[in-house]
This record gives sequence, C-alpha cells and structure tokens, in this order.
Amino acid sequence: MATPRNGQLRHPGNWGQGIALGVLWLIARLPWRWAVALGTGLGRVLYHVARDRRYVARRNLELCFPELTAEQREHWVKENFGYTGRGLAELALGWFGGPAIDRIPCSFQGFEHLQAALEDGQPVLLLSGHFCCVELAARFFGQDHQMAAIYKPINKKPLFDQVMRRARERNAGAAVARNDIRGMLRHMKSGVPLWYAGDQHVRGAETVFAPFFGVPVATTNSLPRLAQLGKARVLPIFYRVAAEGAGYRITIGPPLEDYPSGDLLQDVTRMNAVVESAVRDCPTQYFWVHRRFKSLATGQEPYRETGERRH
Repeated sequence: MATPRNGQLRHPGNWGQGIALGVLWLIARLPWRWAVALGTGLGRVLYHVARDRRYVARRNLELCFPELTAEQREHWVKENFGYTGRGLAELALGWFGGPAIDRIPCSFQGFEHLQAALEDGQPVLLLSGHFCCVELAARFFGQDHQMAAIYKPINKKPLFDQVMRRARERNAGAAVARNDIRGMLRHMKSGVPLWYAGDQHVRGAETVFAPFFGVPVATTNSLPRLAQLGKARVLPIFYRVAAEGAGYRITIGPPLEDYPSGDLLQDVTRMNAVVESAVRDCPTQYFWVHRRFKSLATGQEPYRETGERRH
C-alpha cells in the first residue's frame, strides 16, 4: 500500500479516507474470485440502500434506452449495481493486489493496431470510457505496455488522491492531471500512449452539446483539440468482464480515420458514438451511477425529484 505523508495521516479530516483505503487494502488480500464476489454482493446491497444512486442509474437508462420496458431497465439497474460493487473490489485489486493479480485471465485483442501506430512514430491517444473494471484493466494493460493515464485530482480528499495517483503511476507507467496539457503532449511525443475518457459530466467553456444515446449533453471537446495539438492518432480501447465472469477482455480498435476533422461538434459527436457503441456491447458494465446528463442543451434538469430524493 502506498505510504502517505505523516501529516496527511494525522489530520482528522483524512481519517475517513485512511479507513476506506485500509478496507480496500484488506479486500486486495483476498483471492481475486472471492474479492469480486464480495464486491458484487456489496453492490447488490447498495442497490437497496443507495436510493440516490439507484435513481440516477434508472434515469440514465431511461434516457439512453427508452425502447426498453421499465421492468427490463430495472433488471439492468440491479445487474449494474453488482458490477459497480465489483468495480470497488477491482479497484482494490488493481491498486493494492500482489503478484497473483497479474495472473488473472485477461485476453487482449487488436493490440496490433497500437503496435503499428507506435512503430510509425506517431503520437497515440487511447479513447476509452468509464466502465466499472477500469482500474484493474489499467493494471493488466501496464503489464506489457506503458501509457499515461489522465486523471482528475481529488483536491478535497488529498490522501485518496495521493494513493490513486501513485497506483496509476505504478500500474500504467505515468499519470497526468487533466489540466496539464503540456504534460499530456510531452508524454505523447515521447511515444507513450495517452489514455483519455471524456464521457463524464463537465462544466466550462471547453464543452459542446453533442448527442450521447441521442441526448444532446454537455461534452468536453478536449479529445479533438489534443489530437490536433499533438498530431496524434486516436485509437479506441475498451475493457470488460468476460462472459461468465471468466477473467477480462481488453480490445483496441483501429485508428479513427480523418480525425480530427476540424469541426469540433462533429469530432465530439463521433467520440460519443464510439463510446456509445462500446456501452451497447455490455450495457450493464458501464458506470451508470454517474450523473452524466446533468447539463442538457434544453436546459432541463433530468435528475429532478420523482419520488426519490436527489443528491
């Protein structure tokens, strides 16, 4: 387990973070199948007690899959909470697990696309999304390939932020804050792929309203801007729990052609479409408890009170 600075440990405001990290460390001591079973069970319990997050997941699925019945969507919500709880255990294993974690079955597909791009000497951006097993997938990827992972600093939780950054540096090879544009360009130009996910809610001037599952939602335009600044190829990369829970699968697709196009809205729309396609492939493994549709082009608040308390 990464060792935080003594001042952080002693500060009472960080004790809760320390306890949470200690629990994750203990989970990582379990055999991996036991750990993910424990996490899945925790997720099923959270479905019944975390009503705010349950409501957000329901609303997200209602917006993205209106063609499903309410019963079908609720089945997905329950399954998704299992994967969300499992994701906590996978985070623990990815950050704190010993050498046995590196022997968990994981199949890799499409790595020839990454190798070809790197051999051409062109900078690479890896376009991904927030699926529940992201932290463990990063560790699998880092076994044989280096990358720089973009992360959002958690300023209000410095102890957790420090441990997260160190774990990602150890697993991926490097971690760069999302506002460190120079650092991102430096890593790409040095031949290190940059892992990027722009599928969560953002605010600010550097956004456009682009469709995600047909819903125009505020979306960062950083991907096409980074690709243009770094003259980089953009390759999709996605990861999921394999069928029947038999390990994991990481897939890299070929570079996006004619990207960026010079039209920010078109490029961001295309980014969302790539992520949407991956979500449709395994919809219950996506991070649906996040309030992705908080800022809509219509100005409406999709997470309004409808019988369950907002958060």
